[in-house]
Amino acid sequence: MWIVASTDKHGHERATCHRLRDTFTVNTGVEDLAKVRISATTLGDMLLTSWDREPGKLAVVFPSERVTYDELTRRVLHRAKGLYGLGVRRGDHVGVLLPSGVEFIETLFAVALCGAVSVLMNARYKAPELAYVAENADLVVILTNDAVADHVDFAARLTEAFPEIAGAGDGSDLRIAAAPKLRRLVLFGRSRAAGFIDQAAVDAAAEGVDDKTIHTARLGVRVRDTCMLLYTSGTSANPKGCLLSHEAIVREAMNLGRNRWAFTVADRIWSPLPLFHIAAMLAMLAALEVGGTFIGLPHFDAAESLRQIEEERATMLFLPFVTFHQAMIALPEFAGADMSSVKLMNSCFAAMPDAVGEVYRGKTPQCLQVGTFGMTEGSGIVATGGYGMDPEMGFQRLGWPLAGIEVRIVGLEDGQELPTGERGEVLVRGYNLCDGYYRDPEKTAEALDADGWYHTGDIGSVDGHGHVMFHGRFKDMLKVGGENVAAAEVEAVLARHPSVKLAQVVGLPDERLAEIPAAFVEFHHGAQASEAELISYTKERLASFKTPRHVRFVDDWPMGASKIQKFKLRKALMEELGLEG
Repeated sequence: MWIVASTDKHGHERATCHRLRDTFTVNTGVEDLAKVRISATTLGDMLLTSWDREPGKLAVVFPSERVTYDELTRRVLHRAKGLYGLGVRRGDHVGVLLPSGVEFIETLFAVALCGAVSVLMNARYKAPELAYVAENADLVVILTNDAVADHVDFAARLTEAFPEIAGAGDGSDLRIAAAPKLRRLVLFGRSRAAGFIDQAAVDAAAEGVDDKTIHTARLGVRVRDTCMLLYTSGTSANPKGCLLSHEAIVREAMNLGRNRWAFTVADRIWSPLPLFHIAAMLAMLAALEVGGTFIGLPHFDAAESLRQIEEERATMLFLPFVTFHQAMIALPEFAGADMSSVKLMNSCFAAMPDAVGEVYRGKTPQCLQVGTFGMTEGSGIVATGGYGMDPEMGFQRLGWPLAGIEVRIVGLEDGQELPTGERGEVLVRGYNLCDGYYRDPEKTAEALDADGWYHTGDIGSVDGHGHVMFHGRFKDMLKVGGENVAAAEVEAVLARHPSVKLAQVVGLPDERLAEIPAAFVEFHHGAQASEAELISYTKERLASFKTPRHVRFVDDWPMGASKIQKFKLRKALMEELGLEG
């Protein structure tokens, strides 16, 4: 199966599905491709263009701060001058270790104006992970602040990662064995710490740089230059650094917001996700690209989320993860919350759980729910729904590819294109793809083939309406006694148990069967079930070889930016059971 957006004779979008033996088309929405224009630019120029149009408009809202486009852009220019004064130049890799907030956005654009590359560092990373990224990404500087986010002191954590900085004085020229290219650590805010350049030094450096210098640097940046380096976790122990160009990031934001979701200057896009994650960052950029308003949170809080949505009159909820929805719905105040301003919301469930879907059908009947399918390597979103589609599809499917992006479904064994509805690996091609993994030509060659297709490792299908469906990870396929078992299938069955809030399934090595399934389960508040009960429940609904042999109960999941790190669950259970493999 091969699907790509095209237009009918009236200019309306349709999904064109190509197979080896036949071709069919189906209308999927009202996005008019004949009117779509490619406006590739750099990240810095994207902000400046919105500033030109809407200087006095409210750009960004966080609980503690609200800034207009004029205020944001002037702060960006000042920060860019400070970074330039400290020696940041075109192509330099700059680590950004900041909590979600206005300062994160300000820093992201300031690095872009200098022509440097933002390496977004997960705020949840522990010291060894920070050290790994600093070395692997060839960071020359790391930018952080003195805010204590989620009880994490970033300066202390970086000092733990690089103990030698404790005796490095003002940090003007570091020498760190574990990260040989790292020369400076910058601590924004009012605090000072050994080995860090403080805010006063950054401001002093800015005084020696004029606006013309920054604009000269900005105008030298190519749209195909690397804009960001984002690390994505998979099943391997170390994350991989995705090289994303200005073209990929900016065109993706434009294509998603302006075209598929029809954002306008009046829209107010809300997301509580961390901005170092591609999803939340894409939502923010899509809002700013049209001159709209982005509303965010430093971290998700269910009660504060409801308050923001209501008081800020959010028009779009970018909240793709089911646990966040469930947390808001569980609040007593959810029933009385006014969500009448919301006209669009998204999710990335394989299919929205019935219980969640029914709540939103009743709570927000005026709102279009759309599914989303994507990944960091695809600049965030590859396929999603849009206006004009059958609204029920948004609760069951993940939409169709964005304009200019192709999707193919191929056999897991032979790589041949598959007919409509059949499951296979999802391949993606388009302007939105990363340019490979930094310093990893082997993994780059595995993921990106000679024809430009990215092999996602996801199991998917395309239905007769052209909508994509996600069925699990190819690497989440277990081989149990010669039988293929999709972890997602077992997870879905467990999730239907009334006590189960979330389930994750991994494969454990087994001498007789090669692999056996094991499940990790989080319960709804106050609910309980035994291991034997859940195994019996699954066995009643699935073939015996798909039934978990072990069930463990979880309160806190090991998380990457947004994904549960299954390899950590597997490792812990193998150690408990004394298994090797």
